[in-house]
Amino acid sequence: MFVDRRDAGRRLAAALADLKDEAPVVLALPRGGVPVAAEIAAALEAPLDVLIVRKIGLPDQPELAMGAVAEGDPPIVLRNEDVIQAARIDAATFRAACADEQAEIARRQARYRGDRPPATIAGRTVILVDDGLATGATARAGVRALRRDGPARLVLAVPVGAPDSLAALSEEADAVVCLETPAWFPAIGAFYEDFHQVPDAEVLTALAGRRAAERPGPD
Repeated sequence: MFVDRRDAGRRLAAALADLKDEAPVVLALPRGGVPVAAEIAAALEAPLDVLIVRKIGLPDQPELAMGAVAEGDPPIVLRNEDVIQAARIDAATFRAACADEQAEIARRQARYRGDRPPATIAGRTVILVDDGLATGATARAGVRALRRDGPARLVLAVPVGAPDSLAALSEEADAVVCLETPAWFPAIGAFYEDFHQVPDAEVLTALAGRRAAERPGPD
């Protein structure tokens, strides 16, 4: 059980300490992954940015992912065919839901990044962080989006994850670091004492705090 996302981030940072010498870039899946990633970036003295990925939920069950979409040009879109077929989702319905999530991605890009370019990851070690891994849909889309940009090494780091999802992601990331892999996995929030909904303001504070720490002081 983790106290909160910051506690999880500090504990995860200890497990990632060996990567500090590789001068990694830390990318968070917002919003819940940002407080976790901020602790890791601080401990590793690494830059922090976001990778914006959205779950595409069923129209009548938004928590159940029928796919995911990650920012990029073009965006990476994944389909969960089992869910799509079971729910009898037609192509037009999927496209409409995907378009809604792409609009939210654009909003978050403007809100979180402004006019700053995304972090440069080509040829670098990249640590992709979330607050947990349930189905793994958003993490998988994120990993595939990052692969296009040519990182030297891609590490997925989460405090807690479902064993089946971790096994699947281990085939896509170069390494997966996870502190807890419980066989009983009802939801990510079950493993946190405090699992509040992370607001935009908390994301912006974490990103601004890390950027301020990266800036060199006066001579």
